[in-house]
Amino acid sequence: MTIGPANSTPSGSDNASPSLWQRWNNLPVWSQIIVGMTLGLIVGACLGPQAQQLKPIGTLFVNAIKMLIVPLVFCSLVVGVTSMENTTKMGRIGLKTMAFYILTTAIAITLGLLFGYIIEPGANLNLVAQQPAAAQETPSLVNTIIDLIPQNPVQSMAKGDILQIIIFALALGIALTATGEKGKPAIAVFAGLAEAMYKLTGIVMKFAPYGVFGLMAWLAGAYGLDVLLPLLKVIVAVYIACLLHLYGFYAICLKSLGKLSPVRFFKVVFDAQIIAFTTSSSAGTLPVSLRCSQRLGAPMSTSSFILPLGATINMDGTALYQGVTALFVAQAYGVDLETADYLTIIATATLASIGTAGIPGGGLIMLTLVLTTVGLPVEGVALIAGIDRILDMARTTVNITGDIMVNILVSKSEGELDLDVFEGSKKADIAA
Repeated sequence: MTIGPANSTPSGSDNASPSLWQRWNNLPVWSQIIVGMTLGLIVGACLGPQAQQLKPIGTLFVNAIKMLIVPLVFCSLVVGVTSMENTTKMGRIGLKTMAFYILTTAIAITLGLLFGYIIEPGANLNLVAQQPAAAQETPSLVNTIIDLIPQNPVQSMAKGDILQIIIFALALGIALTATGEKGKPAIAVFAGLAEAMYKLTGIVMKFAPYGVFGLMAWLAGAYGLDVLLPLLKVIVAVYIACLLHLYGFYAICLKSLGKLSPVRFFKVVFDAQIIAFTTSSSAGTLPVSLRCSQRLGAPMSTSSFILPLGATINMDGTALYQGVTALFVAQAYGVDLETADYLTIIATATLASIGTAGIPGGGLIMLTLVLTTVGLPVEGVALIAGIDRILDMARTTVNITGDIMVNILVSKSEGELDLDVFEGSKKADIAA
């Protein structure tokens, strides 16, 4: 016998509707990040310059992400090399990876030049150079190679010099593998540390929506239409070219080279793209890129080798940005470029993406290098500097997506990609 209304729900029962906080926590991380980004833009637009007071929220999140970079890169690379147990295989994967990175970077800057030529963002500005382009000290190939070897690995870690950390981690991993049985206890320690870093990454990612909210509120408050409108054509050209490179060229690579679904790929990497877009840091997005690669079926043995390398030297988005902005400066100052100049820009930006990797403000440094190489006014960099943060968001998104795509294609070529995980019919084993 039932007493009271048949549809009544006792207080505190399991059938009680979830609270707003519970529903928020039940949302996937990418949905929470989208909400945080949208609310940040709205709040920043409403508060104006006062919204910059919210930047510390985003800075805390970025600092937490940066905290993970060095130990995560170092431990995951050591584990990745030791898990291969075959230096021949590592060399083969390294050659494939470098070939992919150089090819996609060259295509990216060519696409940027094409869009700069079609849209003509600097046409009719009629600027006059105050001084000729000054010669810039550019990193030579010899110096770049010499600087790869750290004199003090601990100091390199303290400075966050990713290239030197990668070289030391690779050398240590090879040495531990060659040591045999005596090296296994050390390998186990690094494996445990790597797992702990993956776990810590998951914890930090729970705060991503709030960090993204703070960053987007600051961005919307700091940059208004007064700054954006005069250079809107540059922004439009870069963003359209980036979207085409992402969802056109990368989709073709996945479909033609890997026989893989681009839709599934872009659905999974969306988390990493949002973090890259809001933080503008390829290295800072590395922990999320590793998780996305696992969710796509790539083994940690290849991911922990390819992704840190890509976060350091793969600059598809940055190279694309060089093409658009170099033509913008040339058009703004009325300089006609010859075919040889276009080829020089392609070669310089492709090679400089390795030489200037890991340097703060690397995009502007690379642009200065490209401008001086073809004799364009260096002061044109000042025109781009005002919107560089907005452009950096798009180019970083392209950079990290290219890293993950190359990782997936190389893993597939090695027969190590779990196709069931990639297709979503089986879940990846990821540390929560």
